Amino acid sequence: MTSIPALKVEDLRKTFGDRAPLLGRARAGVQAVRGVSFAVAPGETLAIVGESGSGKSTLARMLVGLLPPTAGRIEIEGRALDTADPARFGRLIQYVFQDPAGSLNPRRSVRRILETPLKLLHRMPRAAREKRLAELLAAVSLPADALDRYPHEFSGGQAQRIGIARALAADPRILVLDEPVSALDVSVQAQVLNLLADLQRRMGLTYLFITHDLAVAEAVSDRVMVLYFGAVAELGPAREVFASPAHPYTKLLADSAPVVGRALRAPEAAEAELPDPRHPPAGCAFAGRCPRADALCRAQEPPLEEIGDDRLAACHHPLRE
Repeated sequence: MTSIPALKVEDLRKTFGDRAPLLGRARAGVQAVRGVSFAVAPGETLAIVGESGSGKSTLARMLVGLLPPTAGRIEIEGRALDTADPARFGRLIQYVFQDPAGSLNPRRSVRRILETPLKLLHRMPRAAREKRLAELLAAVSLPADALDRYPHEFSGGQAQRIGIARALAADPRILVLDEPVSALDVSVQAQVLNLLADLQRRMGLTYLFITHDLAVAEAVSDRVMVLYFGAVAELGPAREVFASPAHPYTKLLADSAPVVGRALRAPEAAEAELPDPRHPPAGCAFAGRCPRADALCRAQEPPLEEIGDDRLAACHHPLRE
């Protein structure tokens, strides 16, 4: 195993709509991602979880170059992110979208969809492309006749397989999977998750798995990173984080998750309003929803600190056994 992370992020930030004063009035920007740092080892799956608005998708889009960061550094295999050479960049990291049908061009056949990265990123001649197309369809368990069909002719699960094949066509080392099964039926979700696990084993891929479903995160990931209000609340091994949350927000997510035999009633803190992203609070962003918050929490933002082996939490009063 190499000691160089497949992906390393340092103090990544993204602010939307930050503008200079207009007619004497400054307009504050929306701070979507606020100082996120982490590293992912080769072949590892890191799940990134959090509520809607926590910054998951914004972070994911910055990692693959779809959004420029406001500040911070992204390294892939020890080198700073550089989108100046799209072919080289595309061969390192690819993105699988949440909406399988919406992410595929309805005017293009599957053949044209899958051929595009083969032509643009690898400059493959026709004979090599035909061979590679057959390999890609086999890898995602689609029939050979799928090549000459169009996205609307496929089910949601099949369309997502096409999206995965398109990402694999670039022959990347890292896949960023943005809610890849949330739009699918439960039975189809299991099939796609099994496919992703098999591809990872065979190809040695590194996954960043964006999800709001804690059950999926626990099932597929080696480690989990919990985001709240654009910042890391907790980071650690998936089983440990879910079995014994250190941050009150992680516990809130776990308590709010549906469980067979338990009434669907969210904790009171789950219904509280999120802070204003244009004007983040001075202290801990979760203090307004946290039953353990005190004056220190409301005055000083907690740093992300070690609380045990491979466990990090940004909390002045982390939960203890």
